[in-house]
Amino acid sequence: MPRHPFDNSYLNDLEAEAIEVIREVAANYERPAMLYSVGKDSSVLLQLALKAFAPGKIPFPLIHVDTGFKFKEMYAFRDAMAKRIGAELIVHRNEPAIADGTNPFKLGTRACCALLKTEALLQVLKKYNVDAALGGARRDEERSRAKERIFSFRDRHGQWDPKNQRPELWNLYNTRVHEGENMRVFPLSNWTEYDVWHYIKREDLDIVPIYFAHERRVLDKGNSLIPLDEDDPRWNSSDAKNVQVRFRSLGCSPCTGAIRSNATTLDDIIAELFETKSSERATRVIDHDQDASMEMKKREGYF
Repeated sequence: MPRHPFDNSYLNDLEAEAIEVIREVAANYERPAMLYSVGKDSSVLLQLALKAFAPGKIPFPLIHVDTGFKFKEMYAFRDAMAKRIGAELIVHRNEPAIADGTNPFKLGTRACCALLKTEALLQVLKKYNVDAALGGARRDEERSRAKERIFSFRDRHGQWDPKNQRPELWNLYNTRVHEGENMRVFPLSNWTEYDVWHYIKREDLDIVPIYFAHERRVLDKGNSLIPLDEDDPRWNSSDAKNVQVRFRSLGCSPCTGAIRSNATTLDDIIAELFETKSSERATRVIDHDQDASMEMKKREGYF
């Protein structure tokens, strides 16, 4: 029987599958961790991990790869959330690259991401000998992510080969890795953006406030609204203006465009999403800085 479009009881099945995956990671690996990007998918993944081990605490650390360019609202939310749930939070930055003045304006987004995201991630996984890294990526986000298995193997260099993946038949996962290898694990693989927002509403989860519509100073490039900070030299540009916006996806501030929106509640966001025709990551500059951009980054070790 076709499901009513507003019947979200199927979320119970998605939740159960994700919790099973998280518990499988805790049971099979010696040094697992959860990559915590602070976005909406991370909020859902965190809630699932809390449920998986309740009433105990999450038995592995959260890792935040900090480029130094995240929205200030994300930093405040990250620290408050980790403190509230009593989680171990590891914040890692590629300090040598930051000391060299690495930024997207100087190097471009591709080179900047390679140093501040990919290299930083590989550094922290190696530093803590992480053998399984849980992440909130979903297959519906972007075409290279659609190729990922739920348990996605990485070699000794942290690199991914989409042509060399282990089959997952029924719900059988191959969790084995050799010393030095590791697994990226994606419990939300089968979720959609729509599922994520319904789950946030159902579970009454806290999210970074800039997901809701607010007035913000942006650089208006037509289809692209790039947020500006007060110390940005483009603040008084003729293209800069105050616009009512929100973010569908959160990343580094200089590389994450906003969308025009009046959605100030979860119901508003869900209704807006129901009508939208554009991709969730259409405003993320790093997804478009070269052909097959995300797949190239993932092959090199990016999340």
